[in-house]
Amino acid sequence: MTQFPHIGRLEWLSRRPQRHHDIDVMDALTLIEGQGIEGDHYSARGGKREVTLFQAEHLPVVAAFCGITELPPEQLRRNLLVSGLNLLACRQQQLAIGCDAIIEITGPCAPCSRMEQTLGPGGYNALRGHGGMTARIVRSGIIMRGDSVTVIPRATESMQGQLFQTP
Repeated sequence: MTQFPHIGRLEWLSRRPQRHHDIDVMDALTLIEGQGIEGDHYSARGGKREVTLFQAEHLPVVAAFCGITELPPEQLRRNLLVSGLNLLACRQQQLAIGCDAIIEITGPCAPCSRMEQTLGPGGYNALRGHGGMTARIVRSGIIMRGDSVTVIPRATESMQGQLFQTP
């Protein structure tokens, strides 16, 4: 349950400067611990939803459910598109992105009602179970398209016990 076949890759990044407005597709983002993404409308609120992530491999699945051939990531309004790493399996895990930033996956990101407008009738249901994940920022840093996304191994309970035993 703690092993992953390989590391992931950050394929695409965005921020939402204002609620209900177009998103900005970016080559790099600054993640600020305890706040969010610099320049994002959620920034400075903190909490479990400082960053939203979407699984790149789910784009064609959701597109097929909607009866369309291609689904550009900006239509889903998430911040990060990650490939090669099962984000659902990363819940409550910490992920290192690039050289500095660390986030912790906090839970699923439910689709919003805007998906009916964006993807057409049934768009909301097409995303159910495929809406992505939310995360909080554990350590600030600059992330860039193409960065590696690595699960930080947790110490097992037996290892934790060994760390605190006295000789």
